Amino acid sequence: MEHVRARIQGQAAAASAALALTLVLAACDSGGADSGTGTPSVTTPTPSPSPTPTVEPAAYRRALDTALGPLDKALRAVDRAREGSALNKALDTAAASAEAAATELDSAETPDDAISGTIALAASLRGLGQSLEEARADKGRCATSPRVELNSADGLQPVRDAGTTLTGLGYPVHLKLPRTEKPKHRRLGNGSFVKDSGRGGLGQLTIRNGTGSDAVISLARGGRTAFTVYVRKNAGTTVRRVRDGSYTVYFTSGSDWNSGKRSFTRDCSFEKFDDKADFRTVQVSGGTQYTVLTFSLAKTIGGNATTSEVPADEFPS
Repeated sequence: MEHVRARIQGQAAAASAALALTLVLAACDSGGADSGTGTPSVTTPTPSPSPTPTVEPAAYRRALDTALGPLDKALRAVDRAREGSALNKALDTAAASAEAAATELDSAETPDDAISGTIALAASLRGLGQSLEEARADKGRCATSPRVELNSADGLQPVRDAGTTLTGLGYPVHLKLPRTEKPKHRRLGNGSFVKDSGRGGLGQLTIRNGTGSDAVISLARGGRTAFTVYVRKNAGTTVRRVRDGSYTVYFTSGSDWNSGKRSFTRDCSFEKFDDKADFRTVQVSGGTQYTVLTFSLAKTIGGNATTSEVPADEFPS
């Protein structure tokens, strides 16, 4: 009755009758007997019942498992696949499965407390599909491992975050994301031969690598590679006993040397010197003359050797 007293007290200065009524209400409020003048009734609000969930949580959990099951299977296949065509195929399948799962979640009946989490999960699965497609290795020689690409992709963490949110609400997200690998930094020792088809001449070739990347230099003649040598950045090496002949000098630079592919996996470039390297041995009075050449890979003022880019598949190694 507290709210009624406040209303009447606001009128106390208007008339003595109003003052008398105030006294009656005060007596009633203190627990006294009814004087017969009547007591105002107070209506107590009836609490509204809690709303019934529109979707049963158990039904939503089943829908979540149904949508994510094929994707989880496809992602596990990515983990098992060997690099190359098998891994590329597994990545394609997983990317399609991610899009399909997102589409199913878009139309799934969802409990109120899981709506925002479901929207976030569907969006993250589409991002995952894009990352899987972009990680697919091309057929080029300078190709980073798909697992390394996935390590730096933006599409995996949002899936983890959305899954953690829904799982915390009681809706477990069963997805095993594919394993990733950190970038590698494989190198050969300076002056190591990647290939050596045999040398038996007197010629000498000195290679100076003044660039900021390791490099591999190949000498080819008549469609055959004579030798291929590894030269680390800011270092040099000399190849001796080069046979006589006119050679095309190719070089590739980059980081992380993949010995199996005989190629760098990151930041690759493939070039050749426009001028041939001619090695000759001649007899002169008093001895033998042979060719000694020096090639520098740094851009220098006044340099007399120009280079041209070549397709990766034309680089001999």
